[in-house]
Amino acid sequence: MNPSATRSHDTIRAVLWQGDHLRLLDQRHLPREEAYVDCRTADDVAQAIRDLVVRGAPAIGIAAAWGVVLAALHDRADLPQALARLRAARPTAVNLMWALDRMQRAIARGAEADALAAEARAIQDEDLAANRRMGEFGAALIEPGSGVLTHCNTGSLATAGFGTALGVIRAGVSSGRIAQVFAGETRPWLQGARLTIWELLRDGIPATLVADSAAAHLMSTGQVGWVVVGADRIAANGDTANKIGTYQLAISARHHGVKFMVVAPSSTIDMATPRGADIEIELRSPDELFGYAGQRTVIEGARAWNPVFDVTPGALIDAIVTERGVVEHPDASRMAAVFGAG
Repeated sequence: MNPSATRSHDTIRAVLWQGDHLRLLDQRHLPREEAYVDCRTADDVAQAIRDLVVRGAPAIGIAAAWGVVLAALHDRADLPQALARLRAARPTAVNLMWALDRMQRAIARGAEADALAAEARAIQDEDLAANRRMGEFGAALIEPGSGVLTHCNTGSLATAGFGTALGVIRAGVSSGRIAQVFAGETRPWLQGARLTIWELLRDGIPATLVADSAAAHLMSTGQVGWVVVGADRIAANGDTANKIGTYQLAISARHHGVKFMVVAPSSTIDMATPRGADIEIELRSPDELFGYAGQRTVIEGARAWNPVFDVTPGALIDAIVTERGVVEHPDASRMAAVFGAG
């Protein structure tokens, strides 16, 4: 694969360290406005994570690491409390806990603010390098000329850059393996419609938006060879928590003979969690289902249930792609062979 061709489809960075504060591309306003939020304290970062200014498991972890740096710069005595507040910002994304554990170990070694900044930078740089490796591994599994369907947003907006599932798509487009990209809209926050389509078109990759409810029909037409998604947490047996709607895509893919790929860095693998049923699923406010952009669309008095993630059983996954390699048809033994015991 030509590295320069791959990089031509990779121009977006959503998490930017500015030396004394963290600047985040505010994903709530895309695509109509490219606005930024400046975080000057760890609490600012925690609030940005909760409010979905920054989203995507790797990007959340990276932002949280910089939040620790901000705490060290401004009030080192508050570091334990700052870490606790950052941990509580989003419970499902394991990368958040992984990044904060790594920063905690640096603190235990006596790291001062400069050394903590170097650790946060390493977390961010390693994620970008891992995404490029995953892109190569995942694209190699796809037959040349294939169509793919993705869900939510798993690109540069959700990571240090390049992306996980979108990294595979970027690499696959650059190598000629992917000829057509479909993106599901991803209700209720429309990350596919607002973010993935924006990101792909901005980087010169043609993409077609489909309603979430059109996915099974799309698969029945034969235009999709692979569903390629990211992950927020992967259990020891390969069960995968990802954006709500992923599970039903996996069921439809298996019925239609479409392959199903999960792409995530090894920091998303949680070998201490035996199975998907043990993953805490975040519930968000029902208000998110009652309207959009401040306009209510549902009658007053209605009730709503708003889980943010679902769990796809490992038995429905054809390949889990990480920077450490590919686990095909994942189960507990195949996962342990690559990632060790929990």
